[in-house]
Amino acid sequence: MTGQVIPPDVVEALTRAAVRLGPFRDHLAWYDDIGSTNDVAAVMAQRGAPEGTVVAADTQTSGRGRLGRMWASPPGAGLYVSLILRPASHALPLLTIGAGVALADGVEAGSGLRVGLKWPNDLVVGRRKVGGILTEAVSLAAGATTVDRVIVGFGINLLTAAYPPDIEARATSIERELGRPPDRGVVLAECLSAFASTYHVLQHGHAERLLAAWRVRAAQHMGRHVEWDDGAGVMSGVAQDIDATGALLVRVGKETVRVISGEVRWL
Repeated sequence: MTGQVIPPDVVEALTRAAVRLGPFRDHLAWYDDIGSTNDVAAVMAQRGAPEGTVVAADTQTSGRGRLGRMWASPPGAGLYVSLILRPASHALPLLTIGAGVALADGVEAGSGLRVGLKWPNDLVVGRRKVGGILTEAVSLAAGATTVDRVIVGFGINLLTAAYPPDIEARATSIERELGRPPDRGVVLAECLSAFASTYHVLQHGHAERLLAAWRVRAAQHMGRHVEWDDGAGVMSGVAQDIDATGALLVRVGKETVRVISGEVRWL
């Protein structure tokens, strides 16, 4: 499965940043139009694509976010990217948290826009979403119970675009926030560079600084009321922090509850 011609602006930016791209330097498959970058990356991983392979697209027709939700991917309006990784077992729990820190750093370095984070996988400006992350495991053998590869997909809204009404109310873009369009190639290069650094930190077991960086970018959301379904019913409380594994800590009455998965609704 091969990509198409990489746009010149992307080639130029990645070439300038090459020494900082780490594992993401040499293997980029670009598509003008694709179903889902995560799906294509998963197939490539199963066919032996190396760690650090980057799959990117100008538009997705079947992009998705967490819990199977559609991820709107208007043509030319965003970055739609998936990375093939082979993380150590100790790095797995914090991969999405680390990705959030890396992408927030990358967007800021590439455009000047300060981006916040909201657990578990949203890049936000205020309370509007400018980007999101979808992490999926890939097992290379049929019926395998171990994780061989992980696909980290992300979408970043670069330009103002027409979104479905339910998404429009919650979404923003770098262009909308800054009043000018960002350089797509530079944003991509800075995000990959930041992710290369973050991934190195995670792989070598130095997660403390990433957790601290995540807390700084997520500070505006701590203290907000949240609710979620724990399987037995709807729970609610006040978001307090994350723990060393990336779980959200929520104060429910006099107790602290760890939320590790599922949909959390920020009220």
